[in-house]
Amino acid sequence: MILWSAVFLLSSTLFRPVEQLLSRTLAERDQARAGSSDALIAAAKIQVGLCAAAVVGLLIARAPIERELFSGEALLFWVLIVSLIGFGFAFYARGFLAGRRQFGLYATLLVIEVSTRLAFALVVAVGIADGANLIALGIATAPVAVAIVIPLAISRRPGSAEAAPAAAPSATPAELTLGSGGAFAGAVLVMMLSEQVLINSGALFVRTAEGAAAAGFIFNVMMIARAPLVLFQAIAASLLPHLTRLRARDDGSSRDAFHASVTSTLMLIVGFATAVTLGVAAIGPEVMQIAFGDKFEYDRLGLVIVAVGMGFYLVAASLNQAALAQGQAHRAATCWIACVVLFVAVNVAGVFEPDRAVEVGFTVSAVLLAALLGFLYLRPRADERDRVEPGSGREVQAALTASDEIL
Repeated sequence: MILWSAVFLLSSTLFRPVEQLLSRTLAERDQARAGSSDALIAAAKIQVGLCAAAVVGLLIARAPIERELFSGEALLFWVLIVSLIGFGFAFYARGFLAGRRQFGLYATLLVIEVSTRLAFALVVAVGIADGANLIALGIATAPVAVAIVIPLAISRRPGSAEAAPAAAPSATPAELTLGSGGAFAGAVLVMMLSEQVLINSGALFVRTAEGAAAAGFIFNVMMIARAPLVLFQAIAASLLPHLTRLRARDDGSSRDAFHASVTSTLMLIVGFATAVTLGVAAIGPEVMQIAFGDKFEYDRLGLVIVAVGMGFYLVAASLNQAALAQGQAHRAATCWIACVVLFVAVNVAGVFEPDRAVEVGFTVSAVLLAALLGFLYLRPRADERDRVEPGSGREVQAALTASDEIL
C-alpha cells in the first residue's frame, strides 16, 4: 500500500503536465493539419528530464526512504524507481493518444495497466505464489506493459469524430520547443503540486496537532474528495483536446460549441455533486463506518462540508481544462497558488479544531478556485508567458526556466 501510494502520488504529480501538454498541442496541430514532430520531441525531452530529476532525487534519499517507508526492503525501493520510469512513459503515451483522439486505445492502455497489476496480486491471492515482493513487481511491470499499445496508435490514423468535415484548417501553430513546452508544463506542474496540497496535505496538519490516529480519521474523510477525482481524470482526458480543437477553429460555431461543451460538463458535475452531497447528508457516517470500520465516529456536518467542496473542486478542475485550452496556463497557475495559500492559512490560524480546519479549508479554497477560474474562462486573456516565439529572447529565458524546473 505504501509503495503504490508513493508511486501514484509521484507519477501523477510529475508526469501529468506532459500528458496535458501533448494532449493540448497534438489536438491543436490536428485541427490545423500541421506536423507534430516538434511537439513530440519537446515533450519527450521534458518528460525525460522530469524522470531523471525524480530518479536522482530518490537515489540521493535512498537510505531514509528504504528505512522509513519500506522497512529496509531494498527491492521495494528499486521497484519504486522502475515504476516511476514506466509511468513517465505511460503518461507520455496517454497524452499522445488523447491528443490524437484515439480514446479506444487510451482505454485499452488503462485496462492493460490495471489488469497487469491485478494479475500479479491474483497470483498471490489464489496461492500460486506468495510474498509481497511479487505484488510489488506487478506495480513496476504494469506501466511498462502499455508499450504494446503504441505501435497500434502509430499505425492508425487519428480519430475524426470532433472536427466538422467541411471546416477549414486553422492557422498553423508556432513551433513547440523545450522553452515554450517547458513553460506550459511548468505551469501545469504548479497546478499538480497545488492539488496535492489541497487534497492530501490535510492529514499532515492534523497529525502535527493531534497525532497519527486523528490523521487517519481525516485521511478517510478526504476520500470523499479524492475518489471522484479518479473518475474525473477520464473526463479530463477527452475534455482538453476537444476544447483545444474548438478553440483552434476560432469561428462562430466553434465558439458556441466550446461554451456548450463547458456548460454541459459543469451541469453534469453539479448533478453528480448534488447527488453525492444529499447521499452523504442522509447516510454518510454509516457508509464511512462500513467502508473504513467503526474505529472512528464520523461527523455528518464535516462529511457534508467536504462533499460540497468536492463539487466545487470538480467544477474548478473542468474550468481549468478550459483555461488551458484558451492558452491561460500561467494565469490559472496563479489562481491555484492563491487557493493553496488560503488553505494553509485556514489550517494554521487556529480558528477551528484541526480536523474541521482541513474540511473548511478545503471547501473554501475549492469555492475560491472555482470562482477565479470561472473568471478566467469568461474573460480569457492569455499571459505573455504562454506565448513564446521560437528564437526570441523570451524563448531563451523560458528554456532556462524550464531547465531550472526540471533540475
